[in-house]
Amino acid sequence: MAHPEPAHRTRYALFYDVPTRWADNDIYGHANNVVYYAWFDTVVNQFLIERGGMRPGHDPVVGYVVASACDYFAPVSYPEILELGLRIERLGTKSVSWELGVFSATEDTTRAVGRFTHAFVDQASGKSAAIPPTILKALEVLL
Repeated sequence: MAHPEPAHRTRYALFYDVPTRWADNDIYGHANNVVYYAWFDTVVNQFLIERGGMRPGHDPVVGYVVASACDYFAPVSYPEILELGLRIERLGTKSVSWELGVFSATEDTTRAVGRFTHAFVDQASGKSAAIPPTILKALEVLL
């Protein structure tokens, strides 16, 4: 297995600004690991709501996170405004794998790279379902 390396800014199709908060820092003075996952979830859901027409609490088909990982290269800490790059690593008919790059606003390589996979599920039946058309159309723009 290859050793993970930082990614360049040009790898990502879309960026979102994410401000750090005082509470993000752990006792070592940098953002705690769990905070990165909250940033990833926030950015992906912001994309799905704004660009994919997702309606939390109303949609019959939803994406469940079924896998996640993060590689860390350099710490971030409050007070910083981060830029999270978003791209699609893999797009299927019933799932999507995201990659998110965490950047300091002044740097071109990632401080961390996160990945997670959404599997789409029909809420009523609990069974696997196709990615809704409006979301699929938005996802295809990131390819």
